[in-house]
Amino acid sequence: MSGNIYIGVDMGGTAIKVGICDESGKLLHTYEGATGTEFGSDEVLDRMAKYVRKIVDDSPFEWDQVAGIGAGIAGFLDIPQGFVKLSANLGWRNVPVKQILEQKLGKPVTIDNDANVAALGEAWSGAGAGIPNVVCYTLGTGVGGGIIINGKIYQGFNGMAGELGHLQIVPDLEAIGCGCGQSGCLETVSSATGIIRMANDAVERGDKTTLSLVSEPITAKHVFDEARSGDEVSMRIVNRAAYYLGRSMAMLAVIVNPQRFILGGGVSKAGEILFQPIRENFKKYAPEAAQEGVEIVPAVLGNDAGVVGAAGLNLH
Repeated sequence: MSGNIYIGVDMGGTAIKVGICDESGKLLHTYEGATGTEFGSDEVLDRMAKYVRKIVDDSPFEWDQVAGIGAGIAGFLDIPQGFVKLSANLGWRNVPVKQILEQKLGKPVTIDNDANVAALGEAWSGAGAGIPNVVCYTLGTGVGGGIIINGKIYQGFNGMAGELGHLQIVPDLEAIGCGCGQSGCLETVSSATGIIRMANDAVERGDKTTLSLVSEPITAKHVFDEARSGDEVSMRIVNRAAYYLGRSMAMLAVIVNPQRFILGGGVSKAGEILFQPIRENFKKYAPEAAQEGVEIVPAVLGNDAGVVGAAGLNLH
């Protein structure tokens, strides 16, 4: 088969997912193997190189068609230098990923933050395809984010742009501490962790809620399910998470002015019970001119967003 191909690597703590994309962002092949973090960074990078070679060998493409390799990695990165400063997920500190992999594979390698990479995937061939300016939220254990301007990831001067979960948006009297060391961050109320915390707090206070009847540890899905069933406490928690997401989007609308906000991650699967109040709060707090034509939509690539976006790092 002719044409250039791009390889994306989604570096997880337990699994490395590798994918081949064409120039349009279509995911053609995937492969997944164990990360092996317990064996240290040298072994993990050996495995990554092996998985990259394997996926090409198992495909109809030739190694000469590989135009670039990208990797999405959770942690603090020096992106221009391709250096992982700290990744708690992988147990890495000061690892020159770009240099090592380029030596092993003989191809250009680019790395970026995992949330930025997922955002690029959605922007390239997912819910933002064909739209140059989008902002993506990843609502999971935490709140990740990525800002795409003119089709490219906006990283800021040292890679901290797009850390949407750490917008300090909750007022001081309601704020609780965040893992980043600050308090009142969006992540404390709009992540799965934040939703679960608010649910457990309500049960412990003795609030009248069907959540108190849940026999297993409460999850965010329990909260959304009970809210759909009419439980007032659950609905209040969902609305609070949506309120701060909508307000944060209103802030970004006058800073970045994206055409589309894309929400991915496990929490986004809640559907309209979450999206409707987000849209209502966005409209309430964004200036009319900044909300005109703006859409708030769910992500569509799911778990493939990271590998697709990583493949696109050498093209965008």
